Amino acid sequence: MRIEFLRRCLRRLSAAACLLLAMVTATPALAALSLTTLYDGGSAAKLQYQVDTGGGLVFKVMAYDNGVSTQSKGDLSSLLYNGVQYADASRGSQLNSGFDFLYSNVSAVDVQAQMISSSGAATSASTANGGVVSGGAYVKITVTVLSANGGVLKHYYMARSGEPRIYMGTYFTEEPDTLNLVRFILRVPIAALSRGGPAGLPGGLASNGSWPQDLRGTDTTVEASDVFGFSSGTASAGQTRSKHYSNMRLKDWQYFGGLNSTSSVGLWFYRDNNEGNSGGPFYRSLLNQITATNNELTYIVNYGEGQTEAFRMGVLNSYTLMFTAGGAPSAPDTSWFSVMALDGYVAPSGRGTVAGVGLSGTDPNYSYTVGFSSSTAQYWASANLANNGFFKSTGMRPGAYTLTVYKNELAVYTGSVTVTAGGTTTLNTLAINADPSAKAALWRIGNWDGTPAEFLNGGRLTTMHPTDVRMSNWVPATFVVGTSSAASGFPAYQWKDVNNARVIQFTLTSAQVQNLTLRIGTTADFNGARPQITVNNNSWTSAIPTAPPKGSRNLTVGTYRGVNRLYSFDIPSTALVAGTNTVTVNVVSGTSGTAYLSPALSYDAVDLIVTP
Repeated sequence: MRIEFLRRCLRRLSAAACLLLAMVTATPALAALSLTTLYDGGSAAKLQYQVDTGGGLVFKVMAYDNGVSTQSKGDLSSLLYNGVQYADASRGSQLNSGFDFLYSNVSAVDVQAQMISSSGAATSASTANGGVVSGGAYVKITVTVLSANGGVLKHYYMARSGEPRIYMGTYFTEEPDTLNLVRFILRVPIAALSRGGPAGLPGGLASNGSWPQDLRGTDTTVEASDVFGFSSGTASAGQTRSKHYSNMRLKDWQYFGGLNSTSSVGLWFYRDNNEGNSGGPFYRSLLNQITATNNELTYIVNYGEGQTEAFRMGVLNSYTLMFTAGGAPSAPDTSWFSVMALDGYVAPSGRGTVAGVGLSGTDPNYSYTVGFSSSTAQYWASANLANNGFFKSTGMRPGAYTLTVYKNELAVYTGSVTVTAGGTTTLNTLAINADPSAKAALWRIGNWDGTPAEFLNGGRLTTMHPTDVRMSNWVPATFVVGTSSAASGFPAYQWKDVNNARVIQFTLTSAQVQNLTLRIGTTADFNGARPQITVNNNSWTSAIPTAPPKGSRNLTVGTYRGVNRLYSFDIPSTALVAGTNTVTVNVVSGTSGTAYLSPALSYDAVDLIVTP
C-alpha cells in the first residue's frame, strides 16, 4: 500500500513535495521481540544469541568459549540500550568469575535459547530465516553447569516483549565451590554509567558528595586488595573507599544501580523477595564498585562475608536488570514466569501466608521485624505498632519455619509456624519474653537493640574503614557512668591490638554492694574474640568464655551484623566496694592478628544488674 502510494505521488508531484508528504504520513513500527543466532567473525564455532526486546534494548549472550580468562561461555557480552553500549565485552558480565569456573574440575557450560509464546510453547533458536526467530511473547536463554558431584546450576536470561529489561534467575542444587558464593557481576564502561545511585540507596551519594564505593582517585591500599584510600595532599586525604561500603540492610532496599553523566539513563538491579539468600533481614553485603574503567553492579545471591547461617539450595533466585530514563525503577511483574518452565519456581498459588494479630511487651521507641527462617527459605515482615504490632508475610513457600521477633536487630522472641500452600496461618498475640531491657539495671551503656549505632563511631561503621579520618579516636578516656555518654565515650568496636582494656568507672552505695552481674552484648566478633573482665584493679577476674566460631572479615568491611551474643559475668560482692569501682573489659582470643585485623568485637550494650 505504502509503495503504491509513493509511485502515484512521484507521477503527480515534485520530488521534494513527495518526500515531505512521505515523512508526514509515515508511521514508524516498533521492533518486535526477536531472538537471533549469530556467528562472530562468520565462524560457526563462535555462536552468540542476540535478543532484541523491542523496547530499545538489544543484548547478546556468548555461547562459545573464547579462550580468555576474563570471558566465559554464558556471559552477557553486549548490552546495547538506545544505541549505547552498557557492557564491557572485554571482561564479560557473568556469574561469579565465569560459568566455566563455578565448580572445581568442571569447565563444560551449555547454553540454549528459546522463543516462548504467551502460553509457554517453546521454539528453539534456529539458523533458518537468517537466524531470526520472532512472534513470541518472551525469550529464555538457559545456561547450565553440572558439578562433578552431580549438582546443577542453571542461570536464566529472560526478556519480555517491549521492555528494556533482562529478567534473570539463578537456581542451584550445590553451592559453587571455587569461590563459595553466588553473585552476578555486570561490568558497565564508566563512560556509559559514570555515577552511582542517589542518596538513600545502597551505595548512594553520601553527604560529602561522593559514593563510598567510588575508587576513582584513590592511590593507597588500606586493607587486603579491596579497601583503598587517598594519600596526603589530595582533597579527600585520609578517607577510604571500598566496594564493601555500598552495603545496606537487606530489608531496607529493593533496588540499586547507577546513572549516566546527565542522569538521563538509570541502570538498576531490582531484587525479588530474597527468599533464597541467607542472613536474614539485616544482612549487609557489597553491591557496587566504581573504578576508572567500569561501574560494577553486583547482585548477591549468597555471600560468605558476615554470613550467619547455611546457604540455601533449590530456590529460584530472581532479579531484574532494568533501564529507566534516570528515575527510580518500578517493581517488575514476574507473574509470567509461570509459563517459562524455570527450575525452582513456585507459583503464587503454591505459596502461603502468615498473619499475626499483634505483639505485646514492645518498646515504642523501636521498630520490630518478624522473621521466618527454614533451610529452604527466609522471609520477614514489619510489625505495625500503631495496630498492636500486627504483621503479615505473604508469598511464602510451604513448610515449617522458625519465627523470630526482632527489636530493631535483636531477637526478643522465638517460636515456630507452619505455612501451607494457598492458606493463611493466623497467630494470636505474641508476648515478647527475651528482651534484656526488661531487667532493671544499676546502669546501662548503650541500648539492647542489636546494633552498635549509639556508640562512638556507630554511625560511620558501614560506609568507611575504621582508619578513616572521619572516624573519631577509637581510644576514648575512662568511661564514667553518669558523666560519659555512649556516643562519645564508649567505642562501637573494640580490637585486641587497638583499643583494648576499656575501663568503666561507677559508684555503688553500701546497699548496692552485693552479688552483681555485668552483661555484655555483642553483635559480631572476629577471630575468636570474646570479652573478659577484671574488677577493681584485678581484685577479681572472670573466667574466659568459650570461643565463638571463627568467620570471615566483618568489622572492617562495612558490617557489624553477625550473631548477637550475650555474655554474663557474675561478680561476687567481695570484689566490690561502697564508693568508686572499676570494671575493665578486655578482648581475649587465642588467635593472633594486628591492628584492625586483630581479634575484635562489636558492642550492643553493657549493663550491671543484680545477680538473678
